[in-house]
Amino acid sequence: MTKTVEERERVVVRFAGDSGDGMQLAGSRFTDATAMLGNDLATLPNFPAEIRAPAGTLAGVSAFQIHFASRDILTPGDKPNVLVAMNPAALKANLAELDRGATLIVNEDAFNKRNLEKAGYASNPLEDGSLSAYRVHRIPMTSLTVAAVEQIEDASTRDAGRAKNLFALGVISWLYGRPTDGTKRWIEQKFAKRPAVLQANLAAFNAGWSFGETTELLDVQYLVKPATDVKPGTYRNVNGTTALSLGLIAASVRSGLPLLLASYPITPASELLHELSRHAELGVGTIQAEDEIAAAGMALGAAFGGRLGVTATSGPGMDLKAETIGLAVALELPMIIVDVQRAGPSTGMPTKTEQSDLLMAIYGRHGESPLPVIAPSTPGGCFEAAFEAARIAVSYRTPVILLSDTFLASSSEPWRIPVVADLPSIDPQFAVAREGEEFMPYSRDECLARPWAVPGTPGLAHRIGGLEKADGTGNISYDSANHERMTELRAEKIDGIAREIPPLRVDSEPGARLLVLGWGSSEGAIRAGVRRAREAGHTVACAHLQHLNPFPANTGDVLRSFDRVLVPEMNTGQLAKLLRAKYLVDIESFGKVQGQPIFASEIEEQIGERQ
Repeated sequence: MTKTVEERERVVVRFAGDSGDGMQLAGSRFTDATAMLGNDLATLPNFPAEIRAPAGTLAGVSAFQIHFASRDILTPGDKPNVLVAMNPAALKANLAELDRGATLIVNEDAFNKRNLEKAGYASNPLEDGSLSAYRVHRIPMTSLTVAAVEQIEDASTRDAGRAKNLFALGVISWLYGRPTDGTKRWIEQKFAKRPAVLQANLAAFNAGWSFGETTELLDVQYLVKPATDVKPGTYRNVNGTTALSLGLIAASVRSGLPLLLASYPITPASELLHELSRHAELGVGTIQAEDEIAAAGMALGAAFGGRLGVTATSGPGMDLKAETIGLAVALELPMIIVDVQRAGPSTGMPTKTEQSDLLMAIYGRHGESPLPVIAPSTPGGCFEAAFEAARIAVSYRTPVILLSDTFLASSSEPWRIPVVADLPSIDPQFAVAREGEEFMPYSRDECLARPWAVPGTPGLAHRIGGLEKADGTGNISYDSANHERMTELRAEKIDGIAREIPPLRVDSEPGARLLVLGWGSSEGAIRAGVRRAREAGHTVACAHLQHLNPFPANTGDVLRSFDRVLVPEMNTGQLAKLLRAKYLVDIESFGKVQGQPIFASEIEEQIGERQ
């Protein structure tokens, strides 16, 4: 049969099903195929917080959203155009986020009485007319997958049941003309040691594609052309975790310092440990510590020993690491602390995103203990942020906190691979003994950084520990004037970093009196929301902070040049508090603490209310 082909500039697709239905895998494979085709894209995985939520319940729904387009895009999309729902719970959990006229592709076989009851449906929504506002395609995915797989020798019914996500992937791949060769190669590699499972998954994927091609249910195929506004270069698809790992490795290479990551497993930061553990051949060492305090101590010990010491955690782990981070401030040693923020307090919603650790990063240690804080704003930007954190840590002999979040860590985008040789070198400038000179472990260079003396180096023996040190000599000191002097020097060192970080750049239109200022992962939503507001006739400017302590040197001047400043963030106004306190400028706050990223539509609405 002949089918119509319609062109679309952009599409938002969401795969949703039970946590055991393989939605993250299906979404990831669709993402890779989309990247190969040359579309710009952004993704948003959504994981259930329960480890073993009852199958078929709302608590167990897992989803993966991808926004892909033939032009530059900035966010994973506010609302999906297409929802693939593998069971009633997936439909119910996601339906409210769809606009009227959106497309529903549902696994009809899963809408039985038991599953409907688990999802809280009194009647079958496929039969009662409640979905009349949507384009609904009912596909018996389970039975069609079983029929495709039953021809495979040695393939079990269980293999067929687990392959229905590949059937769904095949349908969506046909619907949007995604290439299939890459997915087939991945299946062959993934299940090479299990031939029956390999053939079952291939059969399911091919059956889904063939269903799309031959059925009369799907009479339109959609075309999204490759993006044309992409800089030339070699690209790969990365999430924030992978990019951050590569940034740390690049810093290790450019500094000549062996990288050591010590971490305790915690959602969602555990993936960084998993990723770096795969790169031992590059001199990367990884340790799974017995607890968060031990992990921080190991990272600081590695720094003392002349390595690039890193520890990674999420909010609750930051609480436990606080004392060791304070020790790193007192010792003035390079150390990187990665905080992949999640919704809190306490355990909170461990698989949901938030930006609520900013004040803790700035102030969350006892005593006067300032340190630099950096926040990446895109998944690919996690590479630059990690490299910058390492550069500052090594150059200024200070611990640095890098604030990522769940959204950045798990979302992905095409990333232009840099040439490592083109990255700036990072010189650790290890101390060396000079004949006839006494070693002064707390003398300082032009950055106010003290010498980095590797243990065992002849002539460089010195005291370490948390007790206050005497300026210059490093001897233990309880002198009040010395303590004040050392406190001022440590603060002045951190403040001095502002001299070399880039100025805050403003994207403004002539006559703009409203500035939308953000930090971290809100950048895409802010830029997209500002773009929409401008298209609607509003005059507005936007800017984004990546260095949060110290702020760029021109931050105060930028704030004072606008009549109104709006700061959207996934907390109750933490950056707004910091800006008000430092610059005495009125800041308007838009806070969101729903475990979801900020959406472009919300930014557009906030702008509209102020103009």
